[in-house]
Amino acid sequence: MACAPEDPVLERYFKGHKAAITSLDFSPNGKHLATASWDTFLMLWNFKPQARAFRYVGHKDVVTSVQFSPLGNLLASASRDRTVRLWIPDKRGKSSEFKAHTAPVRSVDFSADGQYLATASEDKSIKVWNMYRQRFLYSLCRHTHWARCAKFSPDGRLIVSCSEDKTIKIWDTTSKQCVSNFSDSVGFANFVDFSPNGTCIASAGSDHTVKIWDIRLNKLLQHYQVHSGGVNCVSFHPSGNYLITASSDGTLKILDLLEGRLIYTLQGHSGPVFTVSFSKGGELFSSGGADMQILLWRTNFDELNSKDVLKRNLKRLHFDSPPHLLDIYPRTPHCHEGKIETVEINPKIEVTDLRTSTPPVVDILSFGSTTTVSILEQRLTLTEDKLKDCLANQQRLCHAMRHKM
Repeated sequence: MACAPEDPVLERYFKGHKAAITSLDFSPNGKHLATASWDTFLMLWNFKPQARAFRYVGHKDVVTSVQFSPLGNLLASASRDRTVRLWIPDKRGKSSEFKAHTAPVRSVDFSADGQYLATASEDKSIKVWNMYRQRFLYSLCRHTHWARCAKFSPDGRLIVSCSEDKTIKIWDTTSKQCVSNFSDSVGFANFVDFSPNGTCIASAGSDHTVKIWDIRLNKLLQHYQVHSGGVNCVSFHPSGNYLITASSDGTLKILDLLEGRLIYTLQGHSGPVFTVSFSKGGELFSSGGADMQILLWRTNFDELNSKDVLKRNLKRLHFDSPPHLLDIYPRTPHCHEGKIETVEINPKIEVTDLRTSTPPVVDILSFGSTTTVSILEQRLTLTEDKLKDCLANQQRLCHAMRHKM
């Protein structure tokens, strides 16, 4: 039985990686897809028919995360080789290598203005980098186990991070302090991200759960138990109304956050699904996993003009403004057991005219600069900040004493 027109449809497969897909991201213009893999390569896919794919060679171990900059002129990647790389996503593939972490790096994330990059590592730290000067700025170091993911809020004022210490932390980028902490007694979050309006966060749990937290109320709003395996990744639709999840149970799930229910279960992968992402306008989404395949899906159920979506969300980025109607999710935690009526889509059965893309691949070897930040330099940076604070305090004290005399 064919899918109804409003249901998600699998459009294409992409094949080219030689090991599991760990991460993927759409370019801002929606014409390209970047993917990362256990095979140590990044790949850049062009959606034009018969277009070549670029394979970027440079990392020496598993590539764990990839993301386009907001303008699409840079591509950031993280690796188990303890480095972060910035690539120019073209046929030359020039790159800069950043070395500051002392253990595998698990995630990269650009701020919305493209000025900063946040990286999370198994050295338990989150590091923030200045993209204009391509230099290390500061570390956030309150996690007590491996940090798995770090993301900027849409307005850049906050960073959310998750760790195997079973906590999710919210950091203020101005004070560089942890301002909120969510903890779990059962599992840890593999992945975490802000909603498009910045008022909520979603977490993907190793305990098979998906949770939605309101950061204004510090409250758990929704709690979904719809997977039978660990949840590895989540992605918000740009409208903020839907969330897609990827799990080790081999499925994708689409949740309606306004109604608080599961609406689609998507089959298609053989084995665990490690990553999923909506395009910037929400008209497409893509998934990748252990089967080395990248699946490209057309959303259909809630297509919105991306400019309208961005315009609407920009009006709602300030936490001191009253909640918008669309921000008001169900006010009590919802625990969903997966028995709710839902649409299941198995493209292997239902799609007969699927386009499989195995384009010619061009290998691009990276030759570029390296930015190495030693532990000493990091400590010096922190010491410099402390010295500035001390000097400022001394000046204030002197000023006060003069007035008393």
